Amino acid sequence: MLFILRMLLMSLLFVVAGLLGLILGLCRPFNPDNSRLCALMYSAPALLILRLKMNAEVKGLLEHQRSCVIIANHQSNYDLFVVGRVVPPRTVCIGKQSLKWVPFFGQLFWLAGNVMINRGDAAHAKQAMLTTTDTLQHKDTSIWMFAEGTRNLGKGLLPFKKGAFQMAIAAGVPIIPVCVSSYARDMRLNSWNAGDVMIRSLAEIPTAGLTLDDMPQLIETCHAQMKACIEQMDQQLAAA
Repeated sequence: MLFILRMLLMSLLFVVAGLLGLILGLCRPFNPDNSRLCALMYSAPALLILRLKMNAEVKGLLEHQRSCVIIANHQSNYDLFVVGRVVPPRTVCIGKQSLKWVPFFGQLFWLAGNVMINRGDAAHAKQAMLTTTDTLQHKDTSIWMFAEGTRNLGKGLLPFKKGAFQMAIAAGVPIIPVCVSSYARDMRLNSWNAGDVMIRSLAEIPTAGLTLDDMPQLIETCHAQMKACIEQMDQQLAAA
């Protein structure tokens, strides 16, 4: 019963937050801070509905003063509600072009200034890469990406795709890893308290002077740091 009630409330939230986000986007279209505000519209009420207890250690992320590429682990469709609380100012993200057909959400995603790419179209993807490089270098805007490229369902960090690292190297901006504990594996939506979540941002990893030849080592370094951090947070929550 509690699960059904939660899903009804989450559906209502999805529509209401979508409408508010659309209004915000129409009032100031493509403003790079729209994404953060829209994420908060979804996240703050959702965490109350789900009763997910969050412990966020992201001071370094929120106080970062220049453009960067933010990479996070991708667990489920609930990631929007979980990480939405910690999106820093002037941060946009990369999404599939097919998102634009999702009622309310797709349109506000576009108006929020996020970059939409067609992964099946090489020419379009290349143009999107040029756009993101310009955004990072000249528009005081950061880009958030889920480096795995697909949901891992809380079963462990998957191998990383190259896109986020290509962007960071091309623009010469640092990478900031953001790690989220394996909440998707343990979330109990039919319980009064659905679970606990920890989020931790790691120290920035510079890319200035790196070339694409350095990318495999960069990916390995980021993956190892994030994997260790996620495992540590999971152990802390298990022992609590």
